[in-house]
Amino acid sequence: MKKKEYIPLQNLEVYQLARELSKKAWLIYDKMSWQDRKIIGDQFISSTDSIGANIAEGYGRYHYLDRVRFLYHARGSMLEAINHWLELLLERNKLSQSDFDEMKLLAEKLSIKLNNFIRSIYESKNNKEDE
Repeated sequence: MKKKEYIPLQNLEVYQLARELSKKAWLIYDKMSWQDRKIIGDQFISSTDSIGANIAEGYGRYHYLDRVRFLYHARGSMLEAINHWLELLLERNKLSQSDFDEMKLLAEKLSIKLNNFIRSIYESKNNKEDE
C-alpha cells in the first residue's frame, strides 16, 4: 500500500490564492475613508478573509464531507466578496477599474482551483471505495 504524502496547508495553491486575494482586498480597504469602511469595507474584508479561513478549517477536517462543506463555505464567501461587495465598490466609485480587474482575475483563478479541489476530494473518496 502506497503511503499518502501530506501537503502542508501553506503549500496548497488554492490556499495561497485565497491569501493573495485577501492581501489585495486589504490594500483596497486601507484606501477607504472611515465611513466607507464602516458601511461596506468591513463586510468586504470579512467575506474575503473568510475564504482562506474556511479552506484552512476544512483542510483540518478528517471526514471528506466535512472537508467539502467548508470548501463550499469558502466558495460562498468568495461569491459574496467578489460578486457582491467588490462590484458595489466599483459601482459606487470606491475603487479603480484596475483594482477591480485585478481582484476579478485572481478570483476567477481561485474559483477554478477551489472547484477542482472539491472535485478531487470527491474523486479521492470514490477511488478509496473502489479499492
